[in-house]
Amino acid sequence: MAINVKLPEALVEDAKRCGTIEHRSVPKQIEYWSRIGKIAAENPDLPFSVIRDILIADQEEHAGEYKFG
Repeated sequence: MAINVKLPEALVEDAKRCGTIEHRSVPKQIEYWSRIGKIAAENPDLPFSVIRDILIADQEEHAGEYKFG
């Protein structure tokens, strides 16, 4: 379910700038940051590189299995 929220303009501008570099829309960039924060809060001992690997692995899972043709 999507809802509208008010965000500080500076956050939106940062998301726009970083999202452009990573080829994400502003909402997707903010969602990405949110997921990083959630994982970091739940696992305070994990370094960012491990958190990033978790997010990458999560995306690969949705890509499906390679099928030999």
